[in-house]
Amino acid sequence: MLSKADRDKAADLLLTAEKDRKPVVQLSKTWPDITIEDAYAISSEVTRRKIAAGARLIGHKIGLTSKAMQQSSQINEPDYGHLLDNMLVADGAKVPHANYCVPRVELELAFVLAKPLKGPGVGLLDVLRATEYVVPSIEIIDARVQNPRKIFDTVADNGAAAGIVIGGRPVGPMDIDLRWVGGVMYRNSEIEETGVSAGVLGHPALGIAWLANKLAPFGGVLEPGNIMLSGSFIRPVWAEKGDTLHADFGPLGSVAVQFV
Repeated sequence: MLSKADRDKAADLLLTAEKDRKPVVQLSKTWPDITIEDAYAISSEVTRRKIAAGARLIGHKIGLTSKAMQQSSQINEPDYGHLLDNMLVADGAKVPHANYCVPRVELELAFVLAKPLKGPGVGLLDVLRATEYVVPSIEIIDARVQNPRKIFDTVADNGAAAGIVIGGRPVGPMDIDLRWVGGVMYRNSEIEETGVSAGVLGHPALGIAWLANKLAPFGGVLEPGNIMLSGSFIRPVWAEKGDTLHADFGPLGSVAVQFV
């Protein structure tokens, strides 16, 4: 386990990488003894500093929700990161590619909570009852740490969270079988990836239940109004300068972003 001084140094490196748009050497190389607990502590310290500088916490993202991704990362559960208000991108907006190190995008369902969720013991129905609506989204992910990364690097880097684009048509969590929401990701009008939300732990709400229970020992609560990204059901799609990324969720509508 790392000392507080080393955790603070790691947070310094990640903030500098984000500012300079240049990934740093893997934290797992700089500190070979780093643990998952260290990684989450580093991520929380980066978020704490951003909030102290004026950002506002608006929710969380859940990642590594597929068994295949967990196996490739050599873990047996998802991971999570924090969402801040300055990560919000308007549907259809043009965003500077230079704002990111190596941006990619994923499509997911975003749950907006109407009631608090506090573990332990939170289950699927608890999440559905607490959700005001579900809406299509694109998550912009970025790597402030060089590849190849280990799970410690990704977790410390806030689960690679960098932006969130919300669009489409909000639906009530009980108005549609959320397991079978399909999505098609286009890049410049060409299909790159397709998927169905049942690929997220069998039901996208289960990732949110996992997080509520994960945070319970630390007194964490998922608050009303929080935006919860439930996990991608496609592989990440690269975003180059000039690319338009458009996600079609069928009857739930679409969401898009352009990198300029």
